[in-house]
This record gives sequence, structure tokens and C-alpha cells, in this order.
Amino acid sequence: MKKFLLLIFTLFVSSQFAHSQLTRGETMDKVLAVVGNEVILLSDVRGQILMMAQQDPRVNPEDPQLFQELLDALINEKLLITKAIEDSIVVSDEQIEARWQAFLQTLIQQFGSEERVEQVYKKSINRIKFELRDDIRNKLLSANLVQQLIGNVSITPKEVEEFYNFYRDSIPKVPETYEIYHLVKYVEVQQDEKKRAFELARSVRDSILRGGDFESFAARYSQDFATSSKGGDLGWVSRGKFFPEFENAAFSLEPGDISRPVETPFGFHLIQVVEKKKDAIRARHILFKISQSTDDYERTRAFLDSLRLVAIERNNFTELARLHSDDKETRGFGGLIGRLPMSELPSNFRDQIKQLKDGGISEPLSYNVVQNKPASHIIYKKATIPEHYATLEQDYEYISNIALDHKRMKIYNDYIQKLRKEIYWEVKK
Repeated sequence: MKKFLLLIFTLFVSSQFAHSQLTRGETMDKVLAVVGNEVILLSDVRGQILMMAQQDPRVNPEDPQLFQELLDALINEKLLITKAIEDSIVVSDEQIEARWQAFLQTLIQQFGSEERVEQVYKKSINRIKFELRDDIRNKLLSANLVQQLIGNVSITPKEVEEFYNFYRDSIPKVPETYEIYHLVKYVEVQQDEKKRAFELARSVRDSILRGGDFESFAARYSQDFATSSKGGDLGWVSRGKFFPEFENAAFSLEPGDISRPVETPFGFHLIQVVEKKKDAIRARHILFKISQSTDDYERTRAFLDSLRLVAIERNNFTELARLHSDDKETRGFGGLIGRLPMSELPSNFRDQIKQLKDGGISEPLSYNVVQNKPASHIIYKKATIPEHYATLEQDYEYISNIALDHKRMKIYNDYIQKLRKEIYWEVKK
């Protein structure tokens, strides 16, 4: 579903934001199309072409076909926005803020810092946010409408078979894939270190309850350095964004309350709720990290190495993974990650997969997919499946995913054509 939405969701940058990237000497702006109460400007299309060219040097900014495709995509998006407004689809302030923060982080990763973003676009972060707000809202309106349209679409085995029989000759070859398993162990700390962090958190809580200022203590003690200078303020966050332990504790508090120490993979937290809505809260926290020692890492690696030797001797990797792996998502399947092409393998262990022979098991390797919860794992490369033409017998899931995307795309395209008949739109000459 996420992959499909990426295919139909236009570049997540507002037309206003794109305007700032146009260079001197551009033709004076003009209205290219009208859709309901929305307009599409020449600079909207040119701005997006410019951004595409910056990201991919193979893009020809003068390509008339690309210009027409982007104009059509913008018309479709405006149709969706108009329909979403007609259907009273709601986008909350919390959704807008969450999407803005995600976009801001993308910009920071691209340019290195907030200061550099401001230098590139010659605007303050607050100004960029202000100019993007309406566009973010519109993007979310169209995305929510598409989610309602195709979010629950499924496909039956009969449909998969019919799709395969009809499109058999045009289905892409299944690339070379690797059947991969792993066994994960988190690096556990000694109880003394855990007790030290807990006791410090409890002591700080007692001091705050005796009249101390939460924000001052956050600035002094919190090891979440992104928020400590702001008194631990996390801003408004909707349900589903925190670790379950943190979220359950935070949503059980009333404004002004301070939690007891709450443990998450980051460490222990003291939480104070500032404001509260049904599905969102504004909270502060003080983080007390639990630090792993060198001995903790070595102990974990030694345990994994002992399991590796047993698996090699007894050929029972999947059985050991079911018994010992800390990865809940794969443990029940004997550690199976899946049959994946090299391009879809996690980048942090592609090299190890290349080096392993079929049936081989790696040495213990670092595996840090959960922030602040370090782990190690051993990888079992069961088999290499050469590139081949897809068959229902061997590649049902691969064919099913393509067939489902095809079904969703047809539903989407049919819906767009329906909107083009129902909603006023016009391309200006």
C-alpha cells in the first residue's frame, strides 16, 4: 500500500516552495489550468521539473512529455483535493505538524542543518513552515481520500491466477534473490547499571514533587539532548508515535502530573503532560539512559557465537532462532527475513550476504535497527535463487504483489476519470 501511494503521490513540496527555486530570466508566471477553485501555475510545473533535475541529472528540463505528465499529475491532485473538501475529509493540526516535521528532517538530512536550509532557501524555518502549511494540508487531504479509496483493496487467488495468465509475458523477471534468516540478541546491561539509572530518575522525580521545576531539571539531567535545552518539551504528538510503554504512561496522566520512571529502549523517562486531547498530547520528558558496557557487548557476541557453532554442527538454525531470537517479527518463522534481491536487503549487511556461501552462517554482527537498543545477530544464507521467469508455483507472493498494485492503479485511474467528468477543470491556452 505504501509503495502504491508513493507512485501516485506527487513530490512532497509545495508549489510556493518550488517558486523560490526558479531562476531569474524565467517567463512571467501564468495560470495553466483551473480545477474547481484551485489553480495550477506555470511555476508549479517548472518548479517541480527543476527539483527533479536537481535530484537526477538524467532529467531533461525541456522535455515536453515530462511537462505534460507533471501537469496531468497536478490536475489529478487538485481533483482529489476538491473532492476531499466536498466529502468533508478532515486533516488535523497534529497530522500537519507530523508531516511538516518529517519533511523538515528530510531537508536537514539533505543540507546538514537547519541553518543551512535557511541559507539555501533564504527564509527562516518558521517562514518555510508557514508557506508550506496549506500545501501540506492539501497533500494530506488527497492522500486521505486515496487511502479511503484503495486502502482496503485486496486480491483473491483467482484474480492473481487470471492476472498471471493474461500478463504472463510482460511480468518482469524475478531477480536473483537470497533466502535469508537471522537470530538477534539485544545487548542487555548489568542490573547494577539499570538500577543506577532508575534510582537517579526516582530521586529527580522526588525533588520535582517537593517543588522543583520540571523544565530546569530536564535541562540539567535529561540525556535527550534534542529536547533538554527546551525543558524536555516534545511538542504535540499523536497516538502511535511513541513507544507503547511511553505512550500508555503519558496518556494515563492528567495535565501537570508527573509519571514514575517509565522504561523504554531509550532508558528511563519521567513524563509530564502539559496539554491533552483525545488522540494527542503535548508532553515533556527527562531521559536517563542506560549505558551498555564493553563487557555487555562481548557477552552477547559470545552467546551468539556459541549458537552459531551449534547450528553449524546440527544444521538447526531455524530451531535455535525460534528458541533464542529477540526479534519478535521473525522469531516465529525460524528467523526468516524473506527471499529478497540484493537491492532490498538491509544495507548494513549486504556485504556479509555476498560473502556467505549457500548454507553459511555469519560471525556475530552489529544489528542496531531500534534506536538506543543495540543488538547483534548472526545471519544464515540458506539459498540463492537465480533470476528467472515468474511462476505461480514458485513466486506466488511476487505475482500477487504486482497484481494487487495493478488492481489498485486501475481503481485509482478509473476514479480520476470519474472525477474529471464530475468536477469542473480546464487547461488554459
